Amino acid sequence: MLCPLDDERGGEVKIGILTGGGDVPGLNPCIRSITLNADDLGWEVIGFKRGWQGVLAIDPNDPASVAANCGPLTRDGVRGIDRMGGTILHTSRLDPRTIADGDKTAQVLQTLQRLGVDAMVTLGGDGTLRFSAHLSRQGFPVVSIPKTMDNDVFGTDYCIGFSTAVSRSVEAINALRTTVGSHERIGIVELFGRRSGETALLAGFLAQVDRTVIAEVPANLDVLLPLLARDKEESGSGYAMCVISEGARIAGDGNGDDSMRSLPGSEREEISVSRRLGRAIKQRLGMGTVIQELAYLMRAGEPDAMDRMVGLAFGALAVQLVARNEHARMVALKDGNYCHVPIGTLEEGQKVVDVSGLYDPATYRAKLMRVEGMPMFLY
Repeated sequence: MLCPLDDERGGEVKIGILTGGGDVPGLNPCIRSITLNADDLGWEVIGFKRGWQGVLAIDPNDPASVAANCGPLTRDGVRGIDRMGGTILHTSRLDPRTIADGDKTAQVLQTLQRLGVDAMVTLGGDGTLRFSAHLSRQGFPVVSIPKTMDNDVFGTDYCIGFSTAVSRSVEAINALRTTVGSHERIGIVELFGRRSGETALLAGFLAQVDRTVIAEVPANLDVLLPLLARDKEESGSGYAMCVISEGARIAGDGNGDDSMRSLPGSEREEISVSRRLGRAIKQRLGMGTVIQELAYLMRAGEPDAMDRMVGLAFGALAVQLVARNEHARMVALKDGNYCHVPIGTLEEGQKVVDVSGLYDPATYRAKLMRVEGMPMFLY
């Protein structure tokens, strides 16, 4: 089916694609899927580099500026990218509404219109998708696609990148057991997840670690530390393993506020929650630790089968929505079914772990085995 915009453009339709926020495996399969499905309809596809930052860097009157920040995506050009991690379009976290010298929404709209872009398909997490919803409210056709390894976009059960992040984490946790066990220590593995502990919850459960601390439940060291000491003593191998979300809080610890949890890289090393937990274990229990922050390794490398499948499916669905002139939508997975919801749905709530149903805060362990009748991701 051809987009109704064909009537206005004499059969020519141009859609734009961009990726924003952190990279995750599965973005490239999605980019490839969008490109191929659009090409099947005879449409032109333009890829913007570095998210909304790339759009703002374009001067439509300067061909060199245009070429440096966007370019055509063709069938041959996206061949094989589905096997690659990251995003060939590169990425940034820029929100055009937060520029120092003012809101640049009007500039974004003007640039897209000057370049002849009929609709945008945007791939991103919370920040990218919020601006996508804002742009849609200005009347520009947008379909958005959720991606984040934290799987915390409200309105969808699944975001591109989540499965690979969990798989990478499980592999790393189990590999680290050899070192932790050899030295008879307590292993602490910190995983990304500032506001939602779902990645830590599932990775800890699948790796069958001793205790998992998630972002939603503050850790009471008077309870957690004796449990870890007992786990170590009773393990038979002289070690214990604990997974903790980067956004987890230690009860009574003033360092665990949001501003500190959001610090990047080396700026947050000394105050990371895993290091604070490790320090407490040494001081209170007198036991050695092995602390590993997986960080970017969780989302490095090629996508697993799940993220390839979801990336390809989300991309195809996004093009189908544009073809039907159904804009202002976000593609989603709900109860195991592909669907779409209003583009602003993510602004209506915050997606976090259902602690009462999926987690036991008294033992710091997942409780995921009541699965009859539940969808794949246990919501």
